[in-house]
Amino acid sequence: MSLVELARFANRIEAELAKMHLGSEGIDAVLFDAEMNSFGWGPMVPVRLMVLDEDRDDALAVLDTPDAAAEL
Repeated sequence: MSLVELARFANRIEAELAKMHLGSEGIDAVLFDAEMNSFGWGPMVPVRLMVLDEDRDDALAVLDTPDAAAEL
């Protein structure tokens, strides 16, 4: 089991919303670089949303639904 990058976000809020949406669908996710983004580095350090490799396709499908875009 390895983590893969699913998406990058310019800010932590959008990344947290995507992570919570995945969690509501039973897909675990973690954020990388959220602290660096929040403490002054901003868009120079995007927040990376990571999922398990085997969950990647399901996670992409969840985030690509029209309802997901409305929530983010």
